[in-house]
Amino acid sequence: MASKALMKPTLNFKHGTLKNNEAQVQSHSFGQVCFPGKNGVSSSRKSVVVSVVTTKTASPATVVAVPVKTGSMVLLSQKWREIQGLNNWESLVEPLHPLLRNEIIRYGEFVAACYKAFDLDSNSKRYLNCKYGKKNMLKEVGMDDSGYEVTKYIYATPDVNIPIQNDAAPGRWIGYVAVSSDEVTKQLGRRDMLVTFRGTVTNHEWVANFMSSLAPARLDPLHDRPDVKVESGFLSLYTSEEAETKFGLESCRQQLLSEVSRLINKYKGEELSITLAGHSMGSALALLLAYDISELGLNKADHHRKIPVTVFSFGGPRVGNLSFKQRCEQLGVKVLRIVNVNDPITKLPGVLFNENFRGLIGGSRYEFPWFACSCYVHVGVELVLDFFNVQNPSCVHDLETYINLLKWPQRLGIQKEGFDWMNKARDLLITAQSLNINLMPWKDVAINMVNMVQSQRT
Repeated sequence: MASKALMKPTLNFKHGTLKNNEAQVQSHSFGQVCFPGKNGVSSSRKSVVVSVVTTKTASPATVVAVPVKTGSMVLLSQKWREIQGLNNWESLVEPLHPLLRNEIIRYGEFVAACYKAFDLDSNSKRYLNCKYGKKNMLKEVGMDDSGYEVTKYIYATPDVNIPIQNDAAPGRWIGYVAVSSDEVTKQLGRRDMLVTFRGTVTNHEWVANFMSSLAPARLDPLHDRPDVKVESGFLSLYTSEEAETKFGLESCRQQLLSEVSRLINKYKGEELSITLAGHSMGSALALLLAYDISELGLNKADHHRKIPVTVFSFGGPRVGNLSFKQRCEQLGVKVLRIVNVNDPITKLPGVLFNENFRGLIGGSRYEFPWFACSCYVHVGVELVLDFFNVQNPSCVHDLETYINLLKWPQRLGIQKEGFDWMNKARDLLITAQSLNINLMPWKDVAINMVNMVQSQRT
């Protein structure tokens, strides 16, 4: 049963308050932005965007795409490098620059297309795969005028076993690769190669999410870098192959690197950008791919310049340790994390030991020697939203809610439709518990985090 809520909130900014003419709703904490510090850990925090708490229901708003005006596109062609994070989005997030806002929304809708095209009908022949062919996918989800062409579908196979299920973990459709058309390329100022990833849906993916141990990435065969570690479940999803059959799928990694390399070679000599966008678990895969491309040097256009690699992360979890973060920054990977402060997924893994953890010895802050290798740390610049709905707690992680708030800061349309990530996580964990199966040491943490969302601000 779809439930919808619409409120017109007060807008809070750093230097004042902009009130809507209609009914006001009390706002609470401001959003925040983090810029990378010189010590490798996020330091300064600044207030931006809007705080929203909805408690009543009203008439739903009609969701429409935000058109990018021609005048804005001309400016974008001149400013695209800054919008893609050349200077870590300084002076663009406070206040939020309209060009950056439009680009965040645009890439968010490309990610939302993954969910719209994903087949959740268990009776369908395309169950857990894309409903449509590559040529028609964007058209079928209402993005026919996006100006991008889908070039490849991406499948992922988590290397995990679930005792409560007899089936193996076959490769499932997890996203797609697309490239901008000639016309849109002129408007953008460069040829944009886009890779998008959906979030967690299948049970095997949920288990992969709960594998919170750190493992060396070791994606560069020439440089081991054992200190650079990432979450083992995300790494498994990224690198595992479907080996059950003779013609099993290549790993998600192999599929992506092959296609990205092909497109770079095809458009050699043009101004290029590589944009990776994902929601939830998809954000983790996007960051792993960005690191992989940069570590292998695939984005080196020539001896003098690199193709910019940018990640737009929506409600993404932590992916690796401090050494991973520092290496991403050394390689020039740019990450803009769009986060709801009430979203528990963005606090995982590393609920206790993370970038905010420090020891206090003798009244002074102390860095533990094991911090760089053993603690999870977020990567990039953080653009924080603050929204919550007491009647629909799962909205805190819903991609459409993220996008709608960015489209209309004056109003928040919350829709309870599609895949319910919260109930899916709970059902999987409770089923394992009822069968006395120790699914993962993190199951208690996961249950507590789900309960935490439901209890916030109530």
